[in-house]
Amino acid sequence: MLLCANMSKEREDSSPRWKSRGSKSQDGSISEMEELPVPQNIKISNITCDSFKICWDMEARSKERITHYFIDLNKKENKNSNKFKHKDVPTKLVAKAVPLPMTVRGHWFLSPRTEYTVAVQTASKQADGDYAVSEWSEIIEFCTADYSTVHLNQLLEKAEVIAGRMLPFSVFYRNQNKEYFDHAREVQENRMLPSIKDNSGSHGSPISGKLEGIFFSCNTEFNTGKPPQDSPYGRHRFEVQADALFNPDTNLYFGDFYCMYTAYHYVILVLAPKGSRGDEFCKQRLPLLDITNNRFLTCKQVEEGDGGLVFHHAQDVILEVIYTEPVDLSLGTVAEISGHQLMSLSTVNAKKDPSCKTCNISVGR
Repeated sequence: MLLCANMSKEREDSSPRWKSRGSKSQDGSISEMEELPVPQNIKISNITCDSFKICWDMEARSKERITHYFIDLNKKENKNSNKFKHKDVPTKLVAKAVPLPMTVRGHWFLSPRTEYTVAVQTASKQADGDYAVSEWSEIIEFCTADYSTVHLNQLLEKAEVIAGRMLPFSVFYRNQNKEYFDHAREVQENRMLPSIKDNSGSHGSPISGKLEGIFFSCNTEFNTGKPPQDSPYGRHRFEVQADALFNPDTNLYFGDFYCMYTAYHYVILVLAPKGSRGDEFCKQRLPLLDITNNRFLTCKQVEEGDGGLVFHHAQDVILEVIYTEPVDLSLGTVAEISGHQLMSLSTVNAKKDPSCKTCNISVGR
């Protein structure tokens, strides 16, 4: 069963009154009943981005008297502060006693990729509305998981709604400072090498901090059909013909959809040559897109003429394309752009706006 069906997130002004053995309740009475068993050997399993299963062992004594469980769930960084605003007020979750294991689920208090601590009390609700409680169990630590492909498909559907019409393009480009390209030539055998993706975008993204790749752009200016001359990432630009990175031997994956408290929305896509290490990583974690028919980035064979490839990108989102393999600079050209370096537009480690209804889904942020 789902614990959320029988659980409330308690606030200080509405928390249940409780008392341990021999302590005074709020009406001044004394509880003299047998102590309740303390949960032992707590186990956490089946962890997702916004749920987990919990079970524990208990001594048989007074087991039949247990009516509720009190679960103290805290983000790990706060585990030593403000555990109780008042010693007789539990801070977190109250659940009816049900067979174990049981599932704790709730996007309003569980977020993906977040470390938590959890401790449990057993409780017995009394006729006067108070609770007799056990001592707290040991504190257990665990970390919630990334978004699953189910959650990413929900993000994908939201992104498709606002992608807009498709515009033609012919090159991928990457802006960096001059030193970056000098280093690639002199130290990396004339190659740009993949690096670990930063923590920008959705907090639950399964590629953040894990997938290795090289970021490229492909968006064009609506009035010129060419890449913009401004960039937040540097005044030197590497341009490469689109078919060098994107062709029928490449798989395309949807990675993320987010905004940064602005009207602009970003879609992260992953280009992975079939059979590559990046491709194997994405197969297990990301929705696969049809390269000839999707709302973001397409590659199609021309039926007439020389049978070459044509490419289109979505107009109304900013595409961040991650290519998972090294790229030789000899495949393209490096030149200085004429525009400005607009640092305010950088998405490096950018935090997603958790309140945006356009790009959030109903799971932990």
